[in-house]
Amino acid sequence: MIRGSGFRLKGWQQAAVAVGSAVGALLDPRRADLIAALGETTGKPAFDRVLERMKRSPEGREILLERPRVISTNVGHAWDLPDNTFGAAYARFMGSRNFSPDDRPPVRFMETEELAYVAMRAREVHDFWHTLFDLPTNLIGETALKVIEFEQMLLPMCLMSVLGGTARFSDKQRSLFYQHYFPWALKAGARSTDLMCVYYEKHFHEDLEDVRRKWGIIPAPPPPRPNATIVVPL
Repeated sequence: MIRGSGFRLKGWQQAAVAVGSAVGALLDPRRADLIAALGETTGKPAFDRVLERMKRSPEGREILLERPRVISTNVGHAWDLPDNTFGAAYARFMGSRNFSPDDRPPVRFMETEELAYVAMRAREVHDFWHTLFDLPTNLIGETALKVIEFEQMLLPMCLMSVLGGTARFSDKQRSLFYQHYFPWALKAGARSTDLMCVYYEKHFHEDLEDVRRKWGIIPAPPPPRPNATIVVPL
């Protein structure tokens, strides 16, 4: 199910869930359910805009019509694809971390099924973006991806996640992020295509570098060597 047990919240209830989720997620960033609730209760205008963009895009309309889900039964064939393909790269990313595509929490606070699907799609393509941008799942990697997600969708939750993530950095991590990853993420998010309008599952069989070029993806630069000059890709 996309919506799980859906709820229609009044304004004050929505604000209360948003504040409670924000505080809880800040205290424990591993709580995916709280991060999801924060995204839903603060993100309706952003999801409305994403929905309208998808309706104007041929591939986006196809996604809305077919409503594909990123779950094991639908993406399991990626593990059998040739090594050079996007699908195989996604399978390696998931397998090396013992992740399951079935672990995403359901959408609970969207007002319509259509918006609920857009919110679920944004949640489920997250690991595709990790694969395409070649970002790790550590705190720096997740925070850098949230910069890209904010540029792509303008979700307040993404901005709050960046602020919350950087607040938890050590001084060394913060310096590395703002000097190395943040400038790259700004450029990467602005240069890539509208990533919510990509039907990723239908491109699994294509070469990874080919789809990166087609969608304007700039992979994350490797961490700088000590005393190396930082260069952001043009």
